[in-house]
Amino acid sequence: MLKQTLIKATFAGAKVLQEYFNGTFKISNKEGINNLVTEADTLSEKAIFEAIRQDYPDHYLLSEEAGELAMDSSIKWIIDPIDGTVNFANGIPICCVSIGVEQDGQMILGAVYNPLMNEFFFAQRGFGATLNENIIHVSNKTEIGTSCLVTGFPYSYLDTPNGPLDVFDKFIRAGIPVRRLGSAAIDLCWVAAGRFDGFYEHKLNAWDSAAGFLIVEEAGGKVTDFAGNYYSPYQPGIVATNGKIHDELISAVNGQWKAKPKFHS
Repeated sequence: MLKQTLIKATFAGAKVLQEYFNGTFKISNKEGINNLVTEADTLSEKAIFEAIRQDYPDHYLLSEEAGELAMDSSIKWIIDPIDGTVNFANGIPICCVSIGVEQDGQMILGAVYNPLMNEFFFAQRGFGATLNENIIHVSNKTEIGTSCLVTGFPYSYLDTPNGPLDVFDKFIRAGIPVRRLGSAAIDLCWVAAGRFDGFYEHKLNAWDSAAGFLIVEEAGGKVTDFAGNYYSPYQPGIVATNGKIHDELISAVNGQWKAKPKFHS
């Protein structure tokens, strides 16, 4: 029943995203620069809430726009009604609905749906991960030097020592491709699907990663914090990889990695 409700809620939010994409809608700014919220974010969240409440009126909800709707329940729904709002607001089709379901502190279900690309990622703990019902697996790259990475930048503290710009600079100078898509949920799913070999970001919120990190794990990948400890979506830093480059990427985000010298004949 939880799985069916999760799918129903994800598609309800995605329907709003699809209806408003490239249309006319109100945009406002939350605290900080480029921290947008659109009319579609609010309506997507409302549709998701209604779908969940129809089946589970007493479950705990945590969502980006509404915040915490605390209930005395062992089940918590962690919701991003539109992940990649800046993309959405600018007509860039890299955005999605992301919903994770947590039971007694453990993520048990995750769904990420980008209806604009018709990509529905899903995972249930212990049952693997899928893209449009086809089983997906992480990549087999074994070193960062041959990997394709993805990251995201916060709009603040960019210039802190060994911060996002420092790490990015080292990779780019070493000739390693690092993409920045603007949606952490999609970044994680694309690691799960083997499109990227690793993802790191210095600061995320629970709704950004709750579904995606489970999808990576169920696709055979590894997800930790920057210290290599078990990942919790309630702390900011994340490293998600195919598992084979994980230690090397951990080293890089902690300022301990050096690119291998390039030899020319």
